[in-house]
Formats: sequence, structure tokens, C-alpha cells
Amino acid sequence: MVKRKAIDITDHRRELGSLQRRLFLRGTLSLGAVSMLSGCNLQNGDSVDRVLWAMSRWNDRVQAWLFSQEKLAPTYTEAQITRPFPFNAFYPEDSVPEIDGADYKLEVSGLVDNRRSWSLSELRRLPQVSQITRHICIEGWSAVGQWAGVPLGTFLKTIGADLTARYVGFRCADRYYTSLDMATALHPQTILALDFGKDPLPEKYGYPLKLRVPTKLGFKNPKHIGALFVTNDYPGGYWEDQGYNWFSGL
Repeated sequence: MVKRKAIDITDHRRELGSLQRRLFLRGTLSLGAVSMLSGCNLQNGDSVDRVLWAMSRWNDRVQAWLFSQEKLAPTYTEAQITRPFPFNAFYPEDSVPEIDGADYKLEVSGLVDNRRSWSLSELRRLPQVSQITRHICIEGWSAVGQWAGVPLGTFLKTIGADLTARYVGFRCADRYYTSLDMATALHPQTILALDFGKDPLPEKYGYPLKLRVPTKLGFKNPKHIGALFVTNDYPGGYWEDQGYNWFSGL
């Protein structure tokens, strides 16, 4: 029997990533966008990418225009909570970062008056809210969970953030990063979650701090947050920079 050599995809990651991004973006296009593409040479990857990226940014603007801070995501009862709540990340569960809560500090920077760092105990002394909402993953599954923590809008006002700025960005201990529009950051259901259920966040669900945004798809809910910044410069995101729609509102 002839032993076949294993294929090394290292040299093809860029092409595979580009293909994945383009296929994802094509799946989000409207009929109008498809008709626009009909005049393009689909063999020209750069041209197609430019059109797809332009349509994705256009979708962002439309979703932002339709977004309302007064419209709330549905809430559920404790009996409707999904048990067990699924683990989800771009890495396996045994690679979840281990963070010492006693030494933890949330770094704050950008367009804010008070740039000092915040400990977990200081965050817990701020007003807390609880919610039972549905996490909707772009992969096609959803689950209901209970989170509690500080409303992000409350925290932004506490640190003297420029609430007219365009973006709030997040950097995480697991190398993840993402960002929100300011309107979503100030939505009453957007929280810096410290608890899952009745207890502090387990490591696999984002200890010590997770963003919970029930008006967005799941990948806009970063875990293990270590830094928050306010900016007018587009911050992008881990998946957004690979082609996922940035606004991704529900």
C-alpha cells in the first residue's frame, strides 16, 4: 500500500482564509448586491473582495441606522436556561486562560477622563443588574443563560468617557479583541458581566469579566476582558477583520 504524504496547509492559510471570508460575505449579500456583482469578473479575487467589503460596510451603516436603544432583546425565566450552557471559543476548552482575580485589573484608555485601572472588587461596588437572555452564535446554535454585572453605560459614565465617541473597544487575555458602536455600548442590556448564574463567571465562560450584549451575535461578546478603550478610530475585531459583519446586530 502506498503511504500518502500528509498535506501541509501552512502555505495555503492565507488563501483559505480569504476564501472563507469571501464565502461568508457573499452569504450576507442582498439580491441588489448580487446583481451588482453580476458585472464583476469572479476570477479577480481582489475585485470581488473589494465589492464584498464595501457591501459589508454598507450593511453596517444600515443596521446602525435601524438600531434603537429602546428596543430590548427578549428575556427568559430561570426554567428556560440552557443546561449545560455550551462552551464556545476559537480554541479548545483546555486552552482557556487562567487569570488570578486577586491581581486582576481592567485597564482603561482612550477618550476618557479617568484612565486608572479597576479591580474586581471595585467593579462589584458599582450598580449591578441581572439578565436572562439568549446567546445567538453565528454558527447556527443558540442558548439561554443568566448573567449579572455592571451596565456598560454606567461604567462609561463613571470613567468620564466621551459618549459622543464612535467606538468602545475590548482586548482580552485570550488574544481576542472586538469593538462596539457607542449606541450599543449604552444600550441598557449591555453589561460587563461578572457573574454567570448565581456565581462568579467560571473560567470557561469568561472569568473574570465578560461583555454581554444580547442585541448582538455571540462573537461580539468577548470573554476574559483585560482592557477597554474609547476611540473614534475604527478598532475592528478578531473575526471582523477576517470578514464577519462588524455591526452584527439582531
